[in-house]
Amino acid sequence: MRNPFLAGAAVVLTAAALAACGSSADGNGPEAAGAQRPAASGPSAPGPSATTSTPPETTGTPTASATEEPGPAGPSAPGAAAQGPKTPAGEITPATGTFTEKQKKYLEDRVPKGMDPAAVLQTGQETCDKLRYLVKADRDTAVGAIATGEIKDAPAAVAGLCPQHQDLVDEAAYAYPDGTHTGKALRPGVYRSASPTLNCSWRIEGADGKELASGTSDTGESRKITIPKSARTFTSTGCYAWLPEGAKG
Repeated sequence: MRNPFLAGAAVVLTAAALAACGSSADGNGPEAAGAQRPAASGPSAPGPSATTSTPPETTGTPTASATEEPGPAGPSAPGAAAQGPKTPAGEITPATGTFTEKQKKYLEDRVPKGMDPAAVLQTGQETCDKLRYLVKADRDTAVGAIATGEIKDAPAAVAGLCPQHQDLVDEAAYAYPDGTHTGKALRPGVYRSASPTLNCSWRIEGADGKELASGTSDTGESRKITIPKSARTFTSTGCYAWLPEGAKG
């Protein structure tokens, strides 16, 4: 039986594991070169409140300044693509050490003017670390966390920093988070619920609101549904996310 709160609990486990092992997703962070891990605060983790301390994966010891503030046009989440004035790619350098080519590519068009690029990189690396530990706890929950947006900016972080998790992002693109989905957003096929709560319910409607299928689950166990070609609306509550079974397209 699935724990109905697995998504939040698994992310808490993620934060604890990161604090305990202090390793980057690719194993070549500052410690790999013998540098001391700098202390830094990561972004808010999905689920229950948790504190994560994870530095950016770098060559050398670039660190985010504790006193430096982002420019007025900087985004609330430094890992997200920057809005407003951005630091030119040629000027993206850490306070100390150097960035790898992969890190430089990730940082392009993502560093607001006045922000330490190491802080932006740190956020992306924390996303990769969360995915790495979450997928070990429960792969479906990891995919669901991407689909629901609980792990923010995952596609960009995965593409630029941890491509080994691209399969999670690809599957999440075909998943349905809780909510109402209509029209072209609907794709016929078989789907399974990822980490549903004890109050999971769903409803599939066709033309003119005709009910095609509906159901509830109070066990916390994963359920399977089929969305037919005639579906016009799919509504889900308390099921967290529905992941595709088999071929996608």
